[in-house]
Order: sequence, then C-alpha cells, then structure tokens
Amino acid sequence: MFEYDSRIGFSQCDAEKRLMLSGLIDIFQDCSTFQSEDLGVGFDFLKDQGLAWVINYWEIDIERLPVLCEWVTVGTFPHGMKGFLANRNFYLKNKAGEYIVKANTLWTFLNLKEATPVRIPQELYNIYQMEEKLDMNYGSRKVTIPEGEEVEVSGRDSIVIQRHHLDSNKHVNNGQYVKLALAAVEDEFDIAACRRFRIDYRKQAMLGDIIVPWVYKQNNRIVIALKDEQDGIFSVAEME
Repeated sequence: MFEYDSRIGFSQCDAEKRLMLSGLIDIFQDCSTFQSEDLGVGFDFLKDQGLAWVINYWEIDIERLPVLCEWVTVGTFPHGMKGFLANRNFYLKNKAGEYIVKANTLWTFLNLKEATPVRIPQELYNIYQMEEKLDMNYGSRKVTIPEGEEVEVSGRDSIVIQRHHLDSNKHVNNGQYVKLALAAVEDEFDIAACRRFRIDYRKQAMLGDIIVPWVYKQNNRIVIALKDEQDGIFSVAEME
C-alpha cells in the first residue's frame, strides 16, 4: 500500500470550490506514478525495456468530493495481476480516516514497439505487494452505450487533439479523455453531484486526431462517447 497526505488546491477545484472530477483522476494518476517511481519501476525503468502500463478502465464510487484546502489522504495499491492485466485500487480519506472516494482500475502491460500486450514479469509481481481489494461496487469493465426510443442522443462540437492533450507516450493521456467527456456536459449537469463514474478506453487518440463527443441520456444515467469521424470509439464514459 502506498499513501500520502495532501491538500486540495485552488487549481483543482470548480466554481463551487469542490475538487473537480477530472482533478480527482489527476490526483490518483499521480499517486500510482509516485508509488512506481519510489519502487524503482517507474517510467525510465519501463522505457529502457520498451514497456509501459496502459489503463483500460476506471470505476469510481464517490461519497463526496473534498473542498478547497481540505486535507485528504491519497492511497493506492494493486490487488491483482494475471497474464498481461493488473487491477489497482485508489482511495481518498478525510482527516478522520474515513473513505470519501474509492476507485478501481484495469491496466494492460504493453510492448511499445509492437503495440501488443505482454505478460507481466515476475520481477514486478515481487516488487508490488498485492492487497485485498476495497469494498466497493465492482461493475463490468465495458461501459455500454444505451439504445432504444427512450434514449436522448445529441452530438457536440468536434475537438482537434493538440500537444497539451498528450503524455510522455505521445498519445492522449487518460485524464484528458475524462476532461473532454465532462466538458461536453458541464453546461447541462452538476458534475459534482455524480456519485458513480466509469470510463472505458477503447483506442488511443494521437496528435491531430479529431474527436466528436456524443451524449446519451437515459433516466439518471448519462453516457458520453468520444468518437472519431467514422464513428469509431476512443472512450465511453458514464455518470450516475
């Protein structure tokens, strides 16, 4: 288990001084990066071998989002590795040590040159210590797009991928897909009222790619699909 104490900053908050959902993803992403770097198996270690971890899926249960200047404990740990896949939990605790956010993720271990999954080496099993998974709502890793006459569907303005969307692997960072999805609905919904969020990554977007957000509304469920111009899917996010 890896954790550290942190304070919610102004740049991470929305207009109501609450941590943004996209800011939460960034905090969790940093947390797993800190753990890997501290264990000596971070970006440089993997890059030298032509390897990388690529995230496939987030699911997040939210009791509440912390507010500006609130102290929180940020934590993460892997709870399973098999073949080329790994599961990792994340959490936020308040100052009293109570969980306010829990998350689960699925990752693929990738050969960058071949762009194919490879078996996780025994060395990483030994370095990362597996923990018992958090008690939370675990769903299917595939976010479905709702269909039927009761579903309201609408498109949004297209987005051209710029350099600021990219990470060190030269493709769109997983947190950027979340920001783009939420931006497509932020004028219509109180995103801070979301109590469960999931996102399923389908394919990588690169510099110059065009993303078209499509929004599907069905009762209390909102799905945002980020598509290319041929209706191919980059990611599908769900808010409840």
